[in-house]
Amino acid sequence: MDAPPRAEDSVAIANRLRPVLLHVNRHLRRELHMLGVSSGQVSILAAIRDRPGIGVAELAAAEGTAVPSMSVHIDRLEAGGLVTRRREEAADRRRVGLTLTPGGTRVLRTVRSRRTAWLAERLAALSADEREVIARAIGPLAALVNRS
Repeated sequence: MDAPPRAEDSVAIANRLRPVLLHVNRHLRRELHMLGVSSGQVSILAAIRDRPGIGVAELAAAEGTAVPSMSVHIDRLEAGGLVTRRREEAADRRRVGLTLTPGGTRVLRTVRSRRTAWLAERLAALSADEREVIARAIGPLAALVNRS
């Protein structure tokens, strides 16, 4: 039986953690497919929810994609009734701001609910000690992800 890696052995920890995270991510993505949306679309919807009125160029920069690609994604989300484009009435009338429709908000709420239910069901099957270990790991994992 393999001994657990030493705390300072980052490569060994990374090799054990990476496949686990990939499997969790795969299962969470399956919850999206049942709703007919992709993870990219959910990311875009969440960005619009968090910054109502954001422009397509700003959104493309935030999502790390080209403006023409983002425009195609927005066209699809708009056609699906999840996003609306509104002309800004401020100084630059050419600027178009994006907002979620009630349908877009509902999709995000459902995605969150389904993903939470999937995780909660699996966590409930673990022992209290195992859940505690996972709960203690959330902070360090969040710090890992949020580092630039």
